[in-house]
Amino acid sequence: MEQIVFLDRDTIPAHITIPSPSFEHQWTHYPSTHPDQVIERLESATIAITNKVVLDAGILAKLPKLKMVAIAATGTNNVDLAYCREHGITVSNIRGYAVDSVPEHAVAMMFALRRNLLGYHRDIQQGVWQEKKQFCFFTHPINDIRGATLGLIGSGGLGQAMATLGRALGMKVIFAERKSTETCREGYQPFHEVLVQADVLSLHCPLTDETRNLIGRGELKQMKDSAIVINTGRGGLVDELALVDALRSGEIAGAGCDVFTEEPAGDDNPLIANSDLPNLLLTPHVAWGSDSAIQTLANQLIDNINAFVAGKAQNVV
Repeated sequence: MEQIVFLDRDTIPAHITIPSPSFEHQWTHYPSTHPDQVIERLESATIAITNKVVLDAGILAKLPKLKMVAIAATGTNNVDLAYCREHGITVSNIRGYAVDSVPEHAVAMMFALRRNLLGYHRDIQQGVWQEKKQFCFFTHPINDIRGATLGLIGSGGLGQAMATLGRALGMKVIFAERKSTETCREGYQPFHEVLVQADVLSLHCPLTDETRNLIGRGELKQMKDSAIVINTGRGGLVDELALVDALRSGEIAGAGCDVFTEEPAGDDNPLIANSDLPNLLLTPHVAWGSDSAIQTLANQLIDNINAFVAGKAQNVV
């Protein structure tokens, strides 16, 4: 009988139903799991489910019964894939479940920042409207979406879905070639040229050694002072301190971040520490989390496990 252990069940909202696997099994789940609890909780497991709990080589080496790791997310940087491949542990992830949810969240951030909704909301709270004694007031620039240039970093399912929404809104959409690549593929433009042209720069690429701090001080200096940056990808893609400095100095006009270098982010995180900025919009890694998207994730998670047990592993990484 397969022993299935879900290490961080609370990463999926309680009102989302997780289907039961179609084979004989024993299911155990925990709301969350501290690093020093992982080995004990997985010592009898043949299938481990993790969303964000780290399974590195040191942990995996102490779990000889483990045959599969089912990641309840798309990102795989919390699992040592090389160790799993070398030792015959199948790893699957979730794909294509948030192609509506993430781009819609990014577009919501884009509208809020381009039209300075946060700034105007704060002004009303602080009584500026009453002081002006006019039917309206203009303390922040308001920029249209139609006709603006949307620069995209990442051209997978999420990047393509974001491009579709951008074009539907009347935006000019351009894709950035990889930063380290000199020759552009068809349909792409040089990375630094996209930085210069973009009114909105939206990140939809994975976090790797190559993409860590992809957007830093140098990149932000190349952007228009009216541009905004939106990161719904991974926190490490953007140098957070450099981003805050660029917002404060006026190098760029705004930023929306749904992801952070460490999650949950502490009070000492540069973005959290400067969350009072009227041109900084923060959300707690929820861009992916519409109910329909999470239900799709839960269904696919169990489909991946069922397929593995049936000898037809899918979504293998």
